[in-house]
Amino acid sequence: MDLHDKETTSGEIIPVVIVGNGPSGICLSYLLSGYTPYLSPEGRHPNALLQSKLAERPHLSLLEQDLEYLCEGLEGRSSNPVAVLFDSLLLPDSDFGLDHTSPLEWRYEPQRAVPHLVLGKGPPGGAWHAMEGSMLTLSLANWMELPGLKLKDWMRDKRRNVRNDRATPAEIASYYQHYVSQMSLEQNFACGTTVTSVSREPGEQDGSPPCWRVSGLQRREGEILGDGCSVTEEVPFSLLAHNVVLATGTHDVPARLGVEGESLPFVCHSFWELEAAISRGELDRSSDPVLVVGAGLTAADAVLAAHHLNTSVYHAFRRPVTDPGLIFNQLPKLLYPEYHKVHQMMTQQQHQSTLSPPEQAQNLHSTPSSSSHPPPSSSSSYPGYLSFPCHRVAAFHPDRKCILESDSGEQAVVQVSKALVLIGAHPNLSFLHNNGRPLGVSPGEPISCRRNPIDVDPFTNRVLAADGPGMYAMGPLVGENFVRFLKGGALAIVGDLSKRRSWGSGEEVVPAEVLDS
Repeated sequence: MDLHDKETTSGEIIPVVIVGNGPSGICLSYLLSGYTPYLSPEGRHPNALLQSKLAERPHLSLLEQDLEYLCEGLEGRSSNPVAVLFDSLLLPDSDFGLDHTSPLEWRYEPQRAVPHLVLGKGPPGGAWHAMEGSMLTLSLANWMELPGLKLKDWMRDKRRNVRNDRATPAEIASYYQHYVSQMSLEQNFACGTTVTSVSREPGEQDGSPPCWRVSGLQRREGEILGDGCSVTEEVPFSLLAHNVVLATGTHDVPARLGVEGESLPFVCHSFWELEAAISRGELDRSSDPVLVVGAGLTAADAVLAAHHLNTSVYHAFRRPVTDPGLIFNQLPKLLYPEYHKVHQMMTQQQHQSTLSPPEQAQNLHSTPSSSSHPPPSSSSSYPGYLSFPCHRVAAFHPDRKCILESDSGEQAVVQVSKALVLIGAHPNLSFLHNNGRPLGVSPGEPISCRRNPIDVDPFTNRVLAADGPGMYAMGPLVGENFVRFLKGGALAIVGDLSKRRSWGSGEEVVPAEVLDS
């Protein structure tokens, strides 16, 4: 969509603008387009209490129900109550490996549709298009799907046999892009857009209410040159909206350690930099070890990639391997054998302070600065790997030596070929005042999915510290890293907008100032 036609010279105020076109923005667009969940006449939920509540007013859509009432007594793997509710309704008892039919049915009710725009830098699907294409996703396939289009059915149409219940990121990205087309949502998506500012606009003297101004740049294909190539240009745009939804995700800016030498060229902050080094032939079994910093799934992927090349690995992380908060301690072994293998490596081959790291690691260097390799020991289950639990990086040196420090203050020096700092990422909220920090649970701290999400009302997803009414947030920005749970944010937002709806016009969402007065 060309945003030139939406410029505010016409005075148009768009009811809803969504910043971010990943699965959060896509799911929200689906609900805003008039697709409405109801309890099916034949639907039965395995939770008797929830079923009885739903049966009290079966003629009402889920958008019109009291979500707080429905959420009471439910438990799940999310801290957001509406996310637990909607997940339970879409995938009943899926945490127990059961495949109950959802008690919901979806009805298309165009009279409920709310005009909206979804802004994103790339094609629909967001960060999924930038992820590595062949590794399996963490979530089961049905956990990744959006309402109305079964991912497994779509995958069967794309490949002859589905070997397991997990898909690749490339398949997920393609599914999300296809979903937007299949559900006829394209007219709501403006791709190639970078939002540079979201600010509150005061009301006008003519009585028009305050609203949000969303400004940025949109890439457009310009004139065709003589060689057939087109010139890409970035054209400014500026929109007015009654409501704005922050749905950008948190994969934009890699987190940094903030230690000496972190900007040295051998220190990387993304898995893709490791892949590039592998493709250039820079890493093999003769290379100095790779240092992987972090204990999340991306760090585990890096360990597996290096191990596959027979490149030795030092693996440093802050937590003990038995920490229940460690993601590996939360994953079923049968479903995630590759991550269980990494957890075994982390547990079984740990650094012992009485020996130097190279003396401990099988097939690692005999001294920190040596390039010779002793033969692997038959006593080692995973040759060429050594973990450093409860350690942090103290410094990186230009000679590729890294100083690791334990919680007790003991230091170990390791010689490496590359260091990969894979400790998560922060969202790019540069379009908000002070990068959105005032909106967090801990104001003043950087917004982070795990440590400092945006503070929202748990049943409406309204941003509590926003400059004015009508700002919402969803997805990873509010602590939801898994697609299965971010859908609850869409339900909460559309439910709130539905309750504020001006049914007289059939087109406008009543400005929040009017309803809150």
